[in-house]
Amino acid sequence: MTYQPGSNDYSLGDHRVRRMGYGAMQLAGPGVFGPPKDRAAAIAVLREAIANGVNHIDTSDFYGPHVTNQIICEALAPYPDDLTIVTKIGALRGEDGSWNKAFSPDELEAAIHDNLRNLGLDKLDVVNLRLMFDLHQPGEGEIQDQIARLAKLQSEGLIGHVGLSNALQSQVEKARTITEIVCVQNQYNLAHRADDGFVDWLAGEGIAYVPFFPLGGFSPLQSATLNDVAGRLGATPMQVALAWLLARSPNILLIPGTSSVAHLKENLAAADLVIPEDEMQKLNGISQES
Repeated sequence: MTYQPGSNDYSLGDHRVRRMGYGAMQLAGPGVFGPPKDRAAAIAVLREAIANGVNHIDTSDFYGPHVTNQIICEALAPYPDDLTIVTKIGALRGEDGSWNKAFSPDELEAAIHDNLRNLGLDKLDVVNLRLMFDLHQPGEGEIQDQIARLAKLQSEGLIGHVGLSNALQSQVEKARTITEIVCVQNQYNLAHRADDGFVDWLAGEGIAYVPFFPLGGFSPLQSATLNDVAGRLGATPMQVALAWLLARSPNILLIPGTSSVAHLKENLAAADLVIPEDEMQKLNGISQES
């Protein structure tokens, strides 16, 4: 028996997307702030992603700010009919590059209009509300007023679907009393598995789970076990880390980011990597490594 990625696609509301997508955060300048060093290269990465079958792009207008969405619009508009663009709101960037909370209903509505304008869209496919009670991990806090405002914008035709980011299961449950929640975007990878039970609960509810920092983020995954498994499979450690996520649960959608065409192709190839059961068990133990 082998662990396989399973179905190649999954639902985001009424959108069907391939499970290997693309995260656009790295298209902005250093620290996700300001313009990229090579705008033409950023455009080339986006176009190459679409050419290779990617139909799920994750972004936010606070990447740059504004820069990443403007590059997406320049590179891809008019957008392919099957492309789903997921954006995120709940923060603003300071002039010093700081990440600041912008979480009031009025601030969220303003962010929706920023995303629409810079992406060149009349309607956003999916909007993730980034919860800011704790910048680094999910934290307790009430979100009913924020979700109610997003539901209002849905009724006005500006938003298709709503998701949550940096969220607890209890917050998802409360939000669902107001509007459908189609995805959750939290930190999760081979080494950071606090959401194991949450992933399984969401799978049972038919809700997509989209891990950010799937490769460790600003501190890339480092594991002798991962390196050994990758060597035996003839793959890179990062390809194995991505393939493990696809094998972990069928509701997991991946959005690894890069500003390099070569790295993009390496990431996409992970969707075809099959991890044998014995190697999967070794990888499962990485989160317990000291």
